Amino acid sequence: QVPVVESGGGSVQAGGSLRLSCTAPGFVANVCEMDWYRQPPGKERELVARIRPDGRTSYADSVEGRFTISTDKHADTVYLQMNSLKPEETEMYLCLRDRCAAAVRYWGQGTQVTVSS
Repeated sequence: QVPVVESGGGSVQAGGSLRLSCTAPGFVANVCEMDWYRQPPGKERELVARIRPDGRTSYADSVEGRFTISTDKHADTVYLQMNSLKPEETEMYLCLRDRCAAAVRYWGQGTQVTVSS
């Protein structure tokens, strides 16, 4: 079983919306923090959104008010709802399971988001 799997990427026009999913079996039981990052080609990964085991969330300034991170604990899934997308947000989006009480750090393979103008 792969620890972290992303889905939901695709192509959308500027101003549109997408919802990404990250299935991470056991992240609730292992008390993990779950993060969404994004990475443009040839550049560093950027933290987009974070949700902590206690439910507190935080966001990059560039997405505050447009993106929302949430969880479905029964499904061991973390979502990233992205609204008002911009062409410059065409990047690979990756999910990270981190700071777990009882599991190792693990990156997903990523899901591509393409925003056309």
